[in-house]
This record gives sequence, C-alpha cells and structure tokens, in this order.
Amino acid sequence: MMQQQIAATPTGAKTRTCLIVEDSAFDQERIKRILDKSFKEVFVAVAATIEEAREHMARYQTSFILLDNHLPDGTGANFAVELSENPDFAKIPIVMVSDWPTPFMFDKAQSAGVIHVVNKSDFGARYIHAALNHNARPRRVT
Repeated sequence: MMQQQIAATPTGAKTRTCLIVEDSAFDQERIKRILDKSFKEVFVAVAATIEEAREHMARYQTSFILLDNHLPDGTGANFAVELSENPDFAKIPIVMVSDWPTPFMFDKAQSAGVIHVVNKSDFGARYIHAALNHNARPRRVT
C-alpha cells in the first residue's frame, strides 16, 4: 500500500512533490530524512512498487522521482524507460538510487534520460538539488 507523508494541504506551502519509489522501509526513511532536513517546500510521497508509483502518478502531479532499481514488480530502469516514452511523464526528472548500479542499468537509465544514477551509500542532498533544478529530461527518441 502506498504511503504519503502528510506535509501540507493542496493549497499549502508545499509546491513540489517528490515520489520515492523504494521497497526498503529503511531506505525510504533515510531518503525522507534527507528531504525533510533540507527541502521544506517538497511534499513527499512513497511507493514500494512500480504499480504503486503508476497509481500515484495517475492521480497526482509529480515534480521529480527518486527511483530504486530492484523492486518487487520490476526494475526501476525499465520503469524509467516506460516514463520516458509517455509524453505526460517524459519530462519528470529521475534520479536512480540503487545498491548495485551495473553498466547495463547505467545504459538503460541514460537511454531513458535519467539525470543521475547513484549508489545508495553516496546519495545525498546534491542529487535532490539537481532534480529540483533540472528543467526537463530529454525525450527518448525511438
């Protein structure tokens, strides 16, 4: 079940929404703490599966995505490609945060326009800044 960190009403001060797609409760909390500490203007939503992420995105505006690669129902890299092929979502900045980034994952993420692929142990606020300041992901050319 998707969790939403209640932070503000739709008319409140929160102007951007970060969708964390991560199945580990520990990593969800770690990422939320980084966001809460430095990014007070960001509303945080959490999805533990790709399907929950799709449901969130169908219902709510998403400003940027922090995406794990190994999820119970597929890979984040494939989900990033899926998003890059959808005109409604192709411009949403994505940062992949993975335990074991592989060359194959890097290649797939790059083809989907992911702005950064970072190991979870190296993840920090600078990658959130990059996503917040990123104008638009390039659309995937097929």
